Amino acid sequence: MPVLNRAELSRAGVIFVALLFAICATGAAAREFRAADTQTEDYPTVQALRYMGALIAERTGGRHEIKVFHSRQLGEEKETIEQTRAGAIDLNRTNVALIGNFVPAMNVLAMPFLFRSIEHMQKVLDGPIGNEILGSFEPYGFVGLAFYDSGARSIYNADRPVKRIADLKGLRIRVQQSELMSQMIRSLGAEPVELPYGQVLTGLATHLIDGAENNWPSFVTTDHYKYAGYYTLTEHTMSPEVLVISLKAWRSLSADDQQIFREAALRSSQFMREKWRDLEEQSQHKAEAAGITVVKDLDRKPFEDAMAPIYAKAAKDPAAAALIERIRKVE
Repeated sequence: MPVLNRAELSRAGVIFVALLFAICATGAAAREFRAADTQTEDYPTVQALRYMGALIAERTGGRHEIKVFHSRQLGEEKETIEQTRAGAIDLNRTNVALIGNFVPAMNVLAMPFLFRSIEHMQKVLDGPIGNEILGSFEPYGFVGLAFYDSGARSIYNADRPVKRIADLKGLRIRVQQSELMSQMIRSLGAEPVELPYGQVLTGLATHLIDGAENNWPSFVTTDHYKYAGYYTLTEHTMSPEVLVISLKAWRSLSADDQQIFREAALRSSQFMREKWRDLEEQSQHKAEAAGITVVKDLDRKPFEDAMAPIYAKAAKDPAAAALIERIRKVE
């Protein structure tokens, strides 16, 4: 075994120290980032997070990896958002209605009957308005990376077909833990019940609630359709999902790695859209095959008109009012 003399040892030490400085300067220290998602393992958002992780691992030569905790393994959305803000969770996929409790612009995207169609929503989010909104997260402890699709949310219940607003009177409808969502259901004459996502199935099975509101995939993948036989295509909100990273985790990345994360997130958004379209169609077919009554011929105008007090309240905030107006003008 060769023995190094003092000069050679000294040179080796200098090289080692230089390598350490280079690693620190480029942010090359390997790290595993924890990502939270409340959906099941095969859900499009979970698949998209894993796809993003694979892209990042490839681009960084394995220095950075993402470990995805699905199925509420790290808690319900409200709790994981708070943990992400504190830096205990690195990345989080959440619905805009819940993170709106922290980031005001998100409440605008959750406004009922704001988007005319999914295509309108995508055009808004893929353009300058979407970029500006993602750029507004930092003061609240997050960095916005990308939007994911979430389809249109509609009302379903176990009691009766809802064809008019009057049919909602007296029904206890589960909503997300969001004051805006509670206001919306209250404006329609029903009683809002704020429950975490993971408790909705039990609520339906035990008749704690009469119904809820969500998109086709969530209605089916959670087995809600087995307890709520009436699905009304109100399509009252088309609020997207948003992928955020904690400000603490973001600042631990070099500028080059931050760019890698942004690009991987945007590519995962397009990947998710393709998966989403397929699952949405499959879910609707599965629900209808199970005998779900789908109310399609709905006059939505009275439902939209009932939202006037919510929009009047939003109009008192100049920033929210301006954003709503800009979104409506996108063709």
